[in-house]
Amino acid sequence: LSDPPSNDSQGRGSQNRWREDQRAVAMSGFLALSYRKIKQDLRAELTEASVTGSILSILVGLFMVYLVAAQISEYRSIKTETNVVLDHYSSAVGNNQDSAEDTLQINFNISFPHLSCEYASVDATNFMGTHDAGLASRVSKVMLDKAGKQIGPFEERKHKVKHTDDMAPLKHKELDRSLKVNIHDFEEVRRRYEVLIVNFYTPWCHWCQKLEPVWDEAAGKIKELDDDRMLIRFASVDCSGEDGSKLCTDKRIDAFPTIMVFRRDDLKDAHHERYHGERSVTSIVNWAKHFVDQATKKAPKTQAVDHNEDGEADSHIGVGCLIAGLLHVQRAPGGITIQAKSDGHEFNWATMDVSHKVNHISFGPFLTDTAWKVMPAHIAQAVGSLDDREFSSEQHIPTTHEHMVKIVKNVVELPTAWRIPPVIAHGYVVHSNNIQRFAEVPSVRINYDILPIIVHVQSKFETFYKFLTRLCAILGGVFTITGIVSAGVDAGMASLTQKDRLGKLG
Repeated sequence: LSDPPSNDSQGRGSQNRWREDQRAVAMSGFLALSYRKIKQDLRAELTEASVTGSILSILVGLFMVYLVAAQISEYRSIKTETNVVLDHYSSAVGNNQDSAEDTLQINFNISFPHLSCEYASVDATNFMGTHDAGLASRVSKVMLDKAGKQIGPFEERKHKVKHTDDMAPLKHKELDRSLKVNIHDFEEVRRRYEVLIVNFYTPWCHWCQKLEPVWDEAAGKIKELDDDRMLIRFASVDCSGEDGSKLCTDKRIDAFPTIMVFRRDDLKDAHHERYHGERSVTSIVNWAKHFVDQATKKAPKTQAVDHNEDGEADSHIGVGCLIAGLLHVQRAPGGITIQAKSDGHEFNWATMDVSHKVNHISFGPFLTDTAWKVMPAHIAQAVGSLDDREFSSEQHIPTTHEHMVKIVKNVVELPTAWRIPPVIAHGYVVHSNNIQRFAEVPSVRINYDILPIIVHVQSKFETFYKFLTRLCAILGGVFTITGIVSAGVDAGMASLTQKDRLGKLG
């Protein structure tokens, strides 16, 4: 440092400048010394290893990797937001807009192991009591054998079953042409003939009364055709008597008249054909001749006979029915009823069994495979709440199965990057109940109510700038916390070291 200038009036300015120069030189020296100190400390921090620092660095590194991986996974996952809004479909209808919003599609697939397709009827009603409320329908039936196996589609007969009305009622002396059997002698009679064709009837049945003279006349003709060869014979079972009713219950007869075919070589679980053709002497005799030909090996043995070759089987082994299809109904509370109806039979409601398995029931348009894959799991489960559920009736107790369904419309919006249109799915909750009353016609009722709300689910990914912001926050936060922890550890270690030098640790 140089000497200060003289303290005269002219040198005062020079003195001030000298002082400022001295301050600048001192500051430069201080900064140089500070830089050297910081450089030395930093070099020591970066180059001098310690066990504590190594452990802390490894833990921090692992923790940082975990946080970054978790953030990446969070960024790639889908976020959902759910809102409930009112369904304003009625506004479009009020403006006379041509829209499908005024109707609801009902899709169903139900199996009935003991309800014949010949009797099964599907009826749609609404809350005002209007029958045939289905604006459009497409229903198909598939026949099931007693094991529940599908044996072929059921085609509704083009013409109603014809009856012979010009035959006089039978006299008692003519009843011997048809064998009378019951639970006690049925098996003995069945083993006596190659083929035994049995008419199950009740005296109070109107259609049985019309068939009685036809059946007796046909039985006489078949007896003549058999000519004591013991190949075929007609028999009758009165299901109203005590002995006959047990046999009818054992054979699951709940519609009268029912004509069934039994063979001598039938096993216990054999399938038996039922006759569904015209109830005239000519038709029944021509149909029965096929079994004579089968017994004499003139024709191959078959359980589906179409004797007049009109494309409609006159007999088959179908005892159950799978009913599937869709209905378009008004968007109003209503129901679907499935029960037995026939223009040529009377039913014993006490033994009618409408046990069923719901293979599928859904509402709204059919969903694509893509829609099923992208739909949230809880909505997908609600779309088919009744699927694969079975409902059984108690034997000899007329049982009606009632399903109360509450329908909710769901709209799922997917991330725009997927380029998939919104998925519309109708979920529902259901409560099932059995009604057991002898005055009740056994049936299956699916009552539905459409709630006027929409559950709107919006799915989207997290934006990229939020991902970067959180990533930077993770990195900066980890470094900051690590510095604080490291400083605390170093300070503690230094304090312990100093105390150890001074002998204060004992």
